[in-house]
Amino acid sequence: MPPPPPYILEDRTGSLTATDFDDLYDRIFFHIARVPERPTTMIYSMNIRGSRHRDSLPFNQQPIVVLDFSPDEKLGTISYMQKPYNISLPMHRYLRKTTLFGSSLFRKFVASDGREYKWGHRIFEGQEWSCTTMDNHLVAHFDLNPPNVRPYDPNVSGHYLTVYEHFFPLTLELLASLTIMRHIAHHNL
Repeated sequence: MPPPPPYILEDRTGSLTATDFDDLYDRIFFHIARVPERPTTMIYSMNIRGSRHRDSLPFNQQPIVVLDFSPDEKLGTISYMQKPYNISLPMHRYLRKTTLFGSSLFRKFVASDGREYKWGHRIFEGQEWSCTTMDNHLVAHFDLNPPNVRPYDPNVSGHYLTVYEHFFPLTLELLASLTIMRHIAHHNL
């Protein structure tokens, strides 16, 4: 039997603080939303694919990750709200620069499996963000839709987060850390 395809999470809007990440094979769904009037971004696990229909339903989910940034959008605290995580850490300790004087766009973190992973900006051709093991085995990548190519569906951005099979259990941590990395790049931190 062939291995399952990677999780290919379609980024619905391309927005850093208001989007959905839905697996193309309908296995996993996440919603990212900013708390109005606060520098807090929430990640929710959803039961169904993001759609206009879901947007019209009452929203009563509890977040599974809370990203509290400082009022000036600098790094704050990441909190995993469910077991087995149930942790809260300063983001600068959670996602550390790979070298003391290196770029902020290259950071590493320790995942729940006890292994260290690193995110890098544009280190592989065609990948906006790439996550690798410390020995450079590709774990996940976030790809942007080329500016001259229209997405196949006008309701999606054409951006994708791909998570490879052996790393499926880390999908939430990869999405949370990617969201912080994109925030760092967006705010030039």
